[in-house]
Amino acid sequence: MSSLQSVPTLGTHPTAGSNASRAETREQLAKATYDLLVIGGGILGTSVAWHAAQSGLRVAMVDAGDFAGATSSASSKLVHGGLRYLQTGAVKLVAENHHERRVLAKDVAPHLVNPLTFYLPVYKGGPVGAAKLGAGVFAYSALSGFGDGIGKVISPARAVADNPGLKTDNLKAVAVYYDHQMNDSRVAVMTVRAAVESGAVVLNHAEVTGLRMTRGRVTGAELKDRLDGTEFGVDARVVLNATGPWVDHLRRMEDKHSMPSIRLSKGAHIVMKRKSPWKAAMATPIDKYRITFALPWEDQLLLGTTDEVYEGDPADVRATESDIQQILDEAAFSVKDADLDRSLMTYAFAGLRVLPGGPGGVEKAKRETVVSEGAGGMLSVAGGKWTTYRHIGRVVMDKLAKLPGSPLTEDMEPAKSLVRRIPLPGVANPNAVAHRLLVDREPGTRMDPLTARHLASHYGSLAFDIARLANEDAALAERIHPDGPEIWAQVAYARDNEWAETVDDVLRRRTTVTIRGLDSDEVRGRVEEMLSRGKA
Repeated sequence: MSSLQSVPTLGTHPTAGSNASRAETREQLAKATYDLLVIGGGILGTSVAWHAAQSGLRVAMVDAGDFAGATSSASSKLVHGGLRYLQTGAVKLVAENHHERRVLAKDVAPHLVNPLTFYLPVYKGGPVGAAKLGAGVFAYSALSGFGDGIGKVISPARAVADNPGLKTDNLKAVAVYYDHQMNDSRVAVMTVRAAVESGAVVLNHAEVTGLRMTRGRVTGAELKDRLDGTEFGVDARVVLNATGPWVDHLRRMEDKHSMPSIRLSKGAHIVMKRKSPWKAAMATPIDKYRITFALPWEDQLLLGTTDEVYEGDPADVRATESDIQQILDEAAFSVKDADLDRSLMTYAFAGLRVLPGGPGGVEKAKRETVVSEGAGGMLSVAGGKWTTYRHIGRVVMDKLAKLPGSPLTEDMEPAKSLVRRIPLPGVANPNAVAHRLLVDREPGTRMDPLTARHLASHYGSLAFDIARLANEDAALAERIHPDGPEIWAQVAYARDNEWAETVDDVLRRRTTVTIRGLDSDEVRGRVEEMLSRGKA
């Protein structure tokens, strides 16, 4: 039976993950007073919710869209120290980033964060010379304690052997350094799950329509379920505004006279089918401040990014034709034309960096986190980056504890007392998980090795739950699309355990079907039917 011939069926909501219905969750949110209401389910909101729940607080988190549905799932997918920060003298920042990177990769999420070698080509007449880059990648490695290897310079011939798509015209040398990458959507979902396992109550597709005020203080929020229109409210002792590009919108709900605190920069990316092997990522200097990436990711080639001021509605951000052409033009500095053919493009996306307000171009702006308290006592947090998202969560927790007259101080464990390396759910060696998925099968059955590897590296040990669904229903073991590794059991799992409510929740953020260009009308229709059946 082809995976596109029928829609698998499955019972509703097993006892894991998001087992409560939306109605039950709304009732739970409306009937209690929470210590902390987090508005916004991107990297900052989920990190704070996770840490706050670990600290013993009663935590609620809501998002107007999907968890990580905006900027947090539109990153460059990197967990990195920030090589370019060295040229600004931010040595301490790079060292801190390296520490967080290695903790994520070794202790917190080894099943989701993967090592990646980077090649930095040096061309004749380029903005940076080989000697300077060689010294830079060595210093970069030193700041990580040489834990991944020693940054060095290699010959063009050696680099081309690993990356046949590398342009060799006027290529003088290639600097090598080491970082990590991830699927940002999967890390976000696992962090939400970690928060829930620590006691948080969460709901996506729930829009804040107003703030509750008591004697001039923000004490909760009015909400509307975007899926069925139900209106409800949440009471909280403290409210955290972690809405990313919408942070000032919520601040104006608190105080209509509040001044802008941030500015936005758009970063666009495109995803291409790979024509040739890419054993290393490419980071090519465009000018003094900008680098363009060509990253092997999810069996594809991820290109980008742009960095330009954005002043429109954050909900309307998208990769334009101009963005796509700029990305292709800049990639052409170091990638052969055959690998950049427009027919290879499967997907394009864009997100918004939230930067501190101030003068100067956005490309020079510091990627730092801004925390502020409003007139009504609401705490707002914006900015930051994926690599340090756990650290930012702890910083916000410390800020909450130190607020004058904070109602939370006596009820929460200080951030410094938390276990710093609590792993995300599913933590396991993905190679071991993939091996088990292949050998622990019923007689006469066999999982496709590509599917086994994909499940292991996106779910860790939770992949066994998906395999169990596939074993129990042969239809769920079929691929969603013949050209991708995902199976229908992942749709059922996303619906019942990962808060997936819409087709895009499933195909773009719980799986990689969309970024592979495989979300045909037929696939989308059948996912929609499966979602509706499960929630009947």
